[in-house]
Amino acid sequence: MRIAMGVEYDGSAFHGWQRQLGTRTVQGQLEAALSKIADESVTVCCAGRTDAGVHASQQIVHFDTGADRSARSWVLGCNTNMPADVSVLWALPVADHFHARFSALKRSYDYVICNRQSRPSLWGSKVSWQHQALDPNVMQMAADLLIGEHDFSSFQAKGCQAWHPVRTIYAFDVTASTGFVVLSITANAFLQHMVRNLAGVLMDIGMGKHPPAWAAQVLNFRDRTRASVTASPHGLYLTAVHYPEEFGLPIADGRRPVLPCYSGVAFPG
Repeated sequence: MRIAMGVEYDGSAFHGWQRQLGTRTVQGQLEAALSKIADESVTVCCAGRTDAGVHASQQIVHFDTGADRSARSWVLGCNTNMPADVSVLWALPVADHFHARFSALKRSYDYVICNRQSRPSLWGSKVSWQHQALDPNVMQMAADLLIGEHDFSSFQAKGCQAWHPVRTIYAFDVTASTGFVVLSITANAFLQHMVRNLAGVLMDIGMGKHPPAWAAQVLNFRDRTRASVTASPHGLYLTAVHYPEEFGLPIADGRRPVLPCYSGVAFPG
């Protein structure tokens, strides 16, 4: 039987998603819990591996098992046997040809920036921080230039193992509220560090270091060394993975991370 699951986690204390010997990872915690419930070794496959410090409000995984358990038992059993910073949201039997990674049509991420002069202390690992004022309007102008199918070599990590750097961005929105700027991006797939590198470029543009057109110039360079520094993993959330309706998974709702309410966080003037 093949089972799909929705998983939420706070990546602050994890060394990323992928299982690694001697380190604390999300995959390692989930597989340990599932193996205990199934009374057999269980290996999970995820929709997209996340780096150390990156969070997820809706990661999707699948695994195969010979154990006969109800969906409720999988959820409650996992959550009983895992630490508080990772939780299974739902479980569902799926067709044998479903694959958490290869069946996905698109994925959505949010990058949450605390934009104020003082560093955040209460939510330090949940948000990125930029102490210089950002202009969300010019950031949106830059983001619009990156929508579509492009070679994103300029936004690809040096050690990225993707077969090719061409990706399609379907939506790239910049929204702002008092003290926060949020980048919401949906694409068919992402290169390693792609969202964080996009965030670095947009923040430089938002601070006035470059005009919005610079985003397109960086894209056309196809050279990682011509872009900005990679933004912090703090503040990056995998919010949704979208699949064909035939699999009957819960509709991806793109649940946004809950932003803390600060008083007096706006820039003076």
